[in-house]
Amino acid sequence: MTVIGLIRHGLTDWNTERRIQGQTDVPLNELGQKQAELLSQRMKDEHWDYIYASDLGRARETAACIGNVKQMEVNTDQRLREMYCGQIEGTTLEERVAKWGEDWSQLDLGVETHQQIAARGVSFIQEVIERHPNQKVLIVSHGALLSLTLMDLIPHEDIEEHLHNTSVTKIRHTESRWECLQYNCIVHLDGLE
Repeated sequence: MTVIGLIRHGLTDWNTERRIQGQTDVPLNELGQKQAELLSQRMKDEHWDYIYASDLGRARETAACIGNVKQMEVNTDQRLREMYCGQIEGTTLEERVAKWGEDWSQLDLGVETHQQIAARGVSFIQEVIERHPNQKVLIVSHGALLSLTLMDLIPHEDIEEHLHNTSVTKIRHTESRWECLQYNCIVHLDGLE
């Protein structure tokens, strides 16, 4: 069976400001870098065969921390990018309401659909399990992509909790289905202010 570790990138200034990041390439902030370092220390003694990441800087940088500690190459793939958010990228809720009104989310503002983003994530993971059978693979990506992909793969699990920055979720593929081994774990951040 193949085990997949799904990790959300570390914190950015736009996360703190509650701005929609989408595919805008926003770097980790100082706290996000600390989170990534703590995550890499957690991963140091875990066995993983491969690391993949979104090609956006915040995910690449998070993955690179793990790769450096484990002396592993990080492979990037555009399919692991965050949801494309069209005209709302870079905006806060207040800015969206001011510009488009209370019903802004009902407008066609060029945002990728949930089905499209889940299809990207599932497609990538299916390719990983075919390419790396019976191995352990880390994937560093983004909140919406990971959440929507997980909803598709493990609809039988309670995964409503918002994924935290640098959280670790582990899923295992058996012959006929996926099962969740760990969800949204951030024990490595204990004590971080």
